[in-house]
Amino acid sequence: MSEHNIGWAVSKLWEGQKVRRHGWNNGGMWLALMPSIVIPAGMVNGRTAKFVPPDVDINCGAYIAMWTAKEVWQPGWVCSQADLLASDWEIAE
Repeated sequence: MSEHNIGWAVSKLWEGQKVRRHGWNNGGMWLALMPSIVIPAGMVNGRTAKFVPPDVDINCGAYIAMWTAKEVWQPGWVCSQADLLASDWEIAE
């Protein structure tokens, strides 16, 4: 088992790697950092375009997403107290 804390995990996310906790029940779960991006108005998909003014570039901030045990891409992951204090973070293959 690793002895890596949340700071190590965040640094690996910024390097473009996927991370997970050894203690998570399902081995298929992991996190990834989606860096900030500006999406030009003409490239905004229809799902998003219905909520923003036309001809406006979308400035999308960085976020952490989780690949869940049900194989769902879940944007906006927030760590729990247990995740924050854990020392079992590792690289996800």
